[in-house]
Amino acid sequence: MRLNYVETGPADAPVVLLGSSLGANQTMWAPQVDVLAKRFRVIAFDHRGHGESEVPEGPYTIDDLGGDVVELLDTLEIEQASYVGISLGGSVGLWLAQHAPERLHRLVAICPPSNTAANPEVWTDRAAQVRAEGTQSITDATLGRWFLPDFKEDLEPVRQMLLDCSDEGYAACCEAVSALNLLPGLKDITAPVLLITTDSDQSVPPETVVPLASEIPGAHLEIIENAAHLVTYSHSDTINPLLLAHLA
Repeated sequence: MRLNYVETGPADAPVVLLGSSLGANQTMWAPQVDVLAKRFRVIAFDHRGHGESEVPEGPYTIDDLGGDVVELLDTLEIEQASYVGISLGGSVGLWLAQHAPERLHRLVAICPPSNTAANPEVWTDRAAQVRAEGTQSITDATLGRWFLPDFKEDLEPVRQMLLDCSDEGYAACCEAVSALNLLPGLKDITAPVLLITTDSDQSVPPETVVPLASEIPGAHLEIIENAAHLVTYSHSDTINPLLLAHLA
């Protein structure tokens, strides 16, 4: 499986992978890349079905998405890396911490779904909608969950990113999310973990993220106030120092 990726920073620096949200591609990390690249070899990638990565027919599973990242590490001959993921990317990070612990140095999981199998219809219904009507049918609702109404920055690049996402890739990743249950393996995670959630996340409510901190040994939790789901984009001035401190 060929994942598209963009590499920034010194080739001999410690590696940090950036895994994006459902419907997003690696360009969503623009507020983080230059800051991280001063210290790290940054590899921002597109999940399968997203951006310029290949789009195999779905449904996908979290094993597929996590396995793609392991394969990317193998292709780039990277023994171990730190990983920062948001939303779907955060779920992939939790999967890596459980299934490929030797490849993971440190983990930041931002607003990660962890047990959506308890209510899969939300995701399977959205997959069906996107297959029938395209990502344009969910773009406005998605932006409404990703950002608070008072966020006044230009959202056209984000809107276009959603519109450009493959309908099949988006739907197939929805199906991967619909079957998620990452809770049983949390107690076995050994990598240092920073969990980040927000007080106004409608996509992955904070009450589903906060309890993870007590299940993951040694995990540190940060709750960002006055923020919605795509907090890396809307609150980069808050997020970036947290990333640098944890990944150091």
